[in-house]
Amino acid sequence: MNAAASSAKPTIVLLHGVGLDKSVWKPVQELLDFDSVALDLPGHGQQPPLTSTATLSELGDDVVARLPESPVHLVGFSLGALIASNIAIRFPEKITSLTCVNAVCDRTPEESAQVATRLQAARDDFANSMSIALERWFPEDTPQNRALREETDKVLMSNDVSSYLYAYEVFATGDRELVANLATITAPTLAITGENDPGSTPDMSYRIAKHIPNTQVEIVPEARHMMPVTHPDVLAQQLNNHVQQAERIA
Repeated sequence: MNAAASSAKPTIVLLHGVGLDKSVWKPVQELLDFDSVALDLPGHGQQPPLTSTATLSELGDDVVARLPESPVHLVGFSLGALIASNIAIRFPEKITSLTCVNAVCDRTPEESAQVATRLQAARDDFANSMSIALERWFPEDTPQNRALREETDKVLMSNDVSSYLYAYEVFATGDRELVANLATITAPTLAITGENDPGSTPDMSYRIAKHIPNTQVEIVPEARHMMPVTHPDVLAQQLNNHVQQAERIA
């Protein structure tokens, strides 16, 4: 549903991950009990490519300029979660609740080195790095997951490579930019990730709860990274519950 259609009602705004676009949220949107709008991140989908190094706050400013006027329930997936958290810190009046889906938080030195290695691999061989990413992001090789992987691969390979790399730089370092200010977030927060997500681990969701007051953590059994398409029913149910609870105390 279009967010502008009913500004007085609770609206969920959905931000996708690096290299993807707003279509990743379609399976979830079909199951939500509230109005929702999915936005393309800067440099993704129908938005102009990034042409130079960007900061997390610059990406956040771009998103804020496209938010509905009334406060929203802001949901971010992966890179989108970093942007959503940045917005929650700098523009608390803009949000009623925050949800971080398959999110990174306060990477350890080893985790930071791993993501830096993945960034360099994308610089060296973009197509091969996307293939490796798909292997990491999806669960076992079932026909359904194979089809989802193929659809995701088409989106990834449609990226402007330079723009993708600029966005991935933000993803690789943005958690360090955020961590000192996460405790200032006052909105009710949900941190949800997959039990088997290798990059946005359950431990990272618990780190979010350690830093952000009033955070609920949910770990989805057997899920990996691409929960918006592999587990839309579970994710939609969690979002519906979270928004309902946040509306009661708003």
